[in-house]
Amino acid sequence: MGNRVVREDFEWVYTDQPHADRRKEILGKYPEIKTLMGPDTRLKWIVCMMVAIQFLAFFLVKDLDWKWVLFWTYAFGSCINHSMTLAIHEISHNTAFGNNRATWNRYFAMFANLPIGLPYSASFKRYHLDHHRYLGGDGVDVDIPTDFEGWFFCTRFRKFVWIILQPLFYAIRPLIINPKPISRLELANVVVQLSFNVALYWLCGAKTMVYMLAGSLLGMGLHPISGHFIAEHYMFLKGHETYSYYGSLNLLTFNVGYHNEHHDFPSIPGRRLPLVKKIAPEYYDDLPHYTSWVKVLYDFIMDDQLSPYSRVKRRLKGEVKLE
Repeated sequence: MGNRVVREDFEWVYTDQPHADRRKEILGKYPEIKTLMGPDTRLKWIVCMMVAIQFLAFFLVKDLDWKWVLFWTYAFGSCINHSMTLAIHEISHNTAFGNNRATWNRYFAMFANLPIGLPYSASFKRYHLDHHRYLGGDGVDVDIPTDFEGWFFCTRFRKFVWIILQPLFYAIRPLIINPKPISRLELANVVVQLSFNVALYWLCGAKTMVYMLAGSLLGMGLHPISGHFIAEHYMFLKGHETYSYYGSLNLLTFNVGYHNEHHDFPSIPGRRLPLVKKIAPEYYDDLPHYTSWVKVLYDFIMDDQLSPYSRVKRRLKGEVKLE
């Protein structure tokens, strides 16, 4: 568990990200893919159902013994809360109500945020669009770990701890890499979420609060679904910076595993991303991909060639327009 990772820096490249060129090429060959763009009319109803299920769970766990509260927190609450973060990811691309009703999407994301307990949706939107536009961009893409993470989490045991602490690093990384002034939507997100949390504590008590907050933290830490954090962009193979996952957990995660397809066409809702691969298989079938997020987590920890430094990074040229 003490072996040190050989890598001492990120994988610096001097080329543009591959997704814009591939998108242009695919659309030139298969223009019908444009018909897949636009809102997913089912998304808002699925999100409402998931929120209702968690609200019911909040009521059901309040009178359980602590051992069962902790069991259901990890077995169920962590799964649905992580899934809710990926619903917010979907909504950030305006797939709930479309681009013409962008504000509706922002406030609907705050509604989807309620069962998570941590005000997250408004800030996520701002930084996530930068991630798409400037993938791997130095000082802009906050999905890239900090130098401290790459330097310190360099053994198997430390990488294991780093995965457990993923929620912490995703929270503080924007403040270090690319701090932005707080927006009115972010303030509204905080006020709405804290008001909900206070009301929930008053109605249901401490056990429900632990179920909600611990479920979010556990679900984004050492959890099978959290394998997507590593699988999406960590460089398991030199020269490849985005990877797709084709497995059953896509059913719980709005097809976020179709990550090459998503970066090629971010305006296509997750439900339709498998159709992109079906229409243009020659562009995706030969790309490296995964079938198990659990194996991704295991391989990341045990492979002494991999660490938080295993990311493609580029210095941006020209004018950078941030959200």
